[in-house]
Amino acid sequence: MARDKGADRDERERYSSRVGATTRQAAQMLLLKPYLWRMLRVHVHGAANVDALEAPFVVFSNHSSHLDAPLILGALPHRLSRYVATGAAADTFYDKWWKTGPMSLFFNSFPVDRGKDRSDKQANKRGQKRGMSATLLADGIPLLIFPEGTRSRTGAMAPFKPGVAALCISRGVPALPMALVGAYDAWPSQQKHLPRGRPQVHVVIGRPMYPLPGEIAHEFSERMRRQVLELHDSTARAYGAKTLAEYARVVAIEKSTKNEITALAEDARQRAHKQEDR
Repeated sequence: MARDKGADRDERERYSSRVGATTRQAAQMLLLKPYLWRMLRVHVHGAANVDALEAPFVVFSNHSSHLDAPLILGALPHRLSRYVATGAAADTFYDKWWKTGPMSLFFNSFPVDRGKDRSDKQANKRGQKRGMSATLLADGIPLLIFPEGTRSRTGAMAPFKPGVAALCISRGVPALPMALVGAYDAWPSQQKHLPRGRPQVHVVIGRPMYPLPGEIAHEFSERMRRQVLELHDSTARAYGAKTLAEYARVVAIEKSTKNEITALAEDARQRAHKQEDR
């Protein structure tokens, strides 16, 4: 048991290590950010909104691309991004050592269980620890977590899971809203190659949000979701980009069309059966 506690302490200290933070920022500033900023035309808005922000806090955003985490970390001031620990899907980024290494180097990542594998054996193999997010916040480490739980496959924003809101309420820390405009079009999940032609991407930093007295997780989470929607769509409209509302509308139309086709096909099948019975 003592050995386990010692291992846990060493693991936690990795996230707050000054040497690790210096190495990570060098990798981000000298490798990741220059490469990303050359590949895309990145515009950062609202940087003044975090002038008074201090750790710990939780950064959250819409999530539609593998570009999202590096864009957010690259857009935040160095004093805030220095120790940010990024929640990464355990079933995607912690199943192979060659994925885990870069995630730790560039993003100070920690494994997040998305509920796809409830096996305790598999969880231990991937390094998952219950309550890791809360533990890091208690240690003063800011977090980056995507409340949708996974990347959007359509560009539309999925409902937020209330876990991020619950963390902020239980630990008494602010939630920092950010919105990414154009990241989905630059590199959607179905696109196998990196972005081409330097597409424009806007990173919008909002004002820190705090839970209201008596506000429960689901209420705060919905308020957080609406704030990201407002940040995204107001910026998208200003620069002629597609809004989250437009992405959602396309999804709704496609779903409606699919249901209509399915209904017509079922009707035709039933008519055919009736003809056969005659």
